Amino acid sequence: MTLREIAKRANVSIATVWRTINSAPNLDPSLARRVRKVIEQAGYYPNTHARALRSGRSRIFGLMVSETVEPFFPEILQTFENLGFEHNYEILLSSIARDPRRIEVAVRRMIERRVEGLAILSFEKETALVDVFRGRNLRIAVLDQEPPGSLLKTVSIDYKHGVREAVQHLAALGHARIALITGPARFKTAVARTTAFQECMKEIDLEIPPQLLVEADHTLQAGMKALSVLAALPDRPSAVLCSNDMTAIGVMRRAFELGLNVPRDLSVIGFDDNHLAQFATPPLTTVQMSYVEIADAAFKALLKSVEDRSDESSREVSAIQSNLVLRRSTTLTGRRVAIAPLPQGLRDRSVPTIKVSLKIPQEIS
Repeated sequence: MTLREIAKRANVSIATVWRTINSAPNLDPSLARRVRKVIEQAGYYPNTHARALRSGRSRIFGLMVSETVEPFFPEILQTFENLGFEHNYEILLSSIARDPRRIEVAVRRMIERRVEGLAILSFEKETALVDVFRGRNLRIAVLDQEPPGSLLKTVSIDYKHGVREAVQHLAALGHARIALITGPARFKTAVARTTAFQECMKEIDLEIPPQLLVEADHTLQAGMKALSVLAALPDRPSAVLCSNDMTAIGVMRRAFELGLNVPRDLSVIGFDDNHLAQFATPPLTTVQMSYVEIADAAFKALLKSVEDRSDESSREVSAIQSNLVLRRSTTLTGRRVAIAPLPQGLRDRSVPTIKVSLKIPQEIS
């Protein structure tokens, strides 16, 4: 079935068929109805590649992620696909997975398919990858990449808000020896979370002995290994904050093997609030970072940049806030500790010494 055949059956010109398919303005409604009826009866689907060549618009957004096996990946993809459907965009997905060959293929696919915008939602610093696409005048949305500009839109995450709530929650429960199991040092997000933890501990005058900072790689196995290291210390921590939920679940598994009760012997807090956190034993207290909000902000930043060309000079940044979600993996410590109050300046900035605003799931409220 061709445009010529559709025009013949509908008794209209080929131009009318083309304008109907492309929803052109000022189209006679009666002619458009005739064309659509013929299209529906014939089961005709337009050649989107040819249409893109004619119009210069592919209506495709690219989505590049570091790993499709991460627990949060379905939330990102589902959000992008829902928004793409709503705004008539196709989503082209690629997983780069730290493999140079896969990155090369992913870049080629995005360029060959003429994507109009690209979201690179990776927790590593992707400067080289971003520069490749910026050199082709392509609009890009990334996580925590500086500086933003006319082609580069940044979705920034306020890690410190949620980390501060987590640290103050543990301090309120009497914990002073609080360990941090970080993510890989090459991850900009892991560095940001570590920095936030150090600053928040300093705010309430709690020390961080070097042996209480353990680097891991965001996996269950790494969490188990990290707790083995911490549990072997002469004075082990009474609480552990983890750089992601998978690490925290690994910590709880290893604690069980060592005969430690969570939370009676060890309070544990994760980070992300992925879908596994609430099903852990016990349900995991965690710092929530909404990947739905991240994907939503990235898509809408691309959409605005592509659809509104007057936005060329915009340097706006979309900010996502993290918050503590209280479940059952933390409790009072049996140790008596003295927690120094926050400095006056911090108290004046609506960050109370101990009281924090917690999001409590319905099932335990």
